[in-house]
Amino acid sequence: MKLNKVLLALPLSLSLLVPTAALADSHGHSTPTSESAMEASTMTPAAELRIALDTTLTEHAFLAVEAMRKGVDGAEDFDQASGALLANADDLSAAVGSVYGDEGAAQFDEIWKSHIGYFVDYVTATAEDNQEGKDQALAELEEYKVEQSKFFDTATDGLLPAAAVQEGLDVHVDQLIMAFDAYVAGDFEQAYSLERESIQHMSMFAESLSIAITTQFPEKFENTNPDTPAIDLRATLNTTFTEHAGLAAMAMQDGADGAESFDQASAALLANADDLSAAVGSVYGEEAGAQFEETWKSHIGYFVDYVVATGEENAEGQEQARAELDQYILDQAAFLDSATEGRVPADALEEGLTAHVEQLLTAFDSYVAGDYETAYSSIREAYAHMQMPAAGLSAAIVDQFPEEFGATEMPSEMPKTGMGGTADTGSFPFMWVLAGLMLAALTTVVAVRTRKQ
Repeated sequence: MKLNKVLLALPLSLSLLVPTAALADSHGHSTPTSESAMEASTMTPAAELRIALDTTLTEHAFLAVEAMRKGVDGAEDFDQASGALLANADDLSAAVGSVYGDEGAAQFDEIWKSHIGYFVDYVTATAEDNQEGKDQALAELEEYKVEQSKFFDTATDGLLPAAAVQEGLDVHVDQLIMAFDAYVAGDFEQAYSLERESIQHMSMFAESLSIAITTQFPEKFENTNPDTPAIDLRATLNTTFTEHAGLAAMAMQDGADGAESFDQASAALLANADDLSAAVGSVYGEEAGAQFEETWKSHIGYFVDYVVATGEENAEGQEQARAELDQYILDQAAFLDSATEGRVPADALEEGLTAHVEQLLTAFDSYVAGDYETAYSSIREAYAHMQMPAAGLSAAIVDQFPEEFGATEMPSEMPKTGMGGTADTGSFPFMWVLAGLMLAALTTVVAVRTRKQ
């Protein structure tokens, strides 16, 4: 297979939503141009590759879990949830084709979509209480792992060895199946814990794949490295911010449906908020982390207020929730402007936060109205849009604390943990703190904050 284009192109649905330099360039903080600055930058060609893969692959895990739940519940929006998952697969196939050509894209598309079909088979068999059908679907998933592993091994000229990829695919498939089985069994706490783990795991694969591609075609990415402390920070924030949008959208749906899993869906969303707050605190101190947490979680509460008012057909309550969200936008923008010393300007943040709020409310209102096409389109837009705060905030932090983000060379060897990250990243202590916080949060049960209406 031959390289077809210079860079791995963002799918159109993503590229239109991610002006990654916009926030970082405001207030005179321009994108670095010197060689040393580029190496410590969050916005290199290699960084854009990694973030594009991070967003699309983590969204796959999120949408796969949600579509499987919709399937077993016999939900009216199952077709649209499945359509969103397949649209995500099309994004991945287009990305593969932009590097490895049309033939590579077609081969990848057939293999990748086959495993989506096998998950659907498993869901159908579960709904029919058909153990033989479930076993057959699992056997087909085993065959898929082999084929997918061979594809990546061949495409990357052995930089992603088949054995390592298959080990990672074992984890991916197990996480999705176990999350689904836990949901069916009514163990919603375990179901959401595994969903979050599956999202994090796919972020790890995005890192490995981006390293393989940039190692394979270094000149096409201006010899930049996707695995630096600065880009690790951006990727960590990217995974957490995008996950927030996905979890928020589905928790609101659960609230509208009066679903049994609503408490656990809310807990997962609040656990994600704890991740963000801990990351902010690790940079700006405990007091700032606490202030961020209070403000950030307030907007989650206002979304809940909107859901409750909608269920009660209370237009006045809806307007009140919207007014509170408008105030939240101002408060959050002012906080981050102050924390970053103007590197993330309030006016740009207000614009971005307004888009975020409107995307989630549009997704929710459309879902309630039965317009599922618009609902899932808005969910995907909201997911992709959260790349912007991740890009802006990471660029600001790197600019504020340049001594913490020294340049690193390209890895001398590929990661040793399957689809995961490197065995020895060599990152500075701050990044280890962030990584530890992310991993710890995946195993911590966070109680739902009660709110008086």
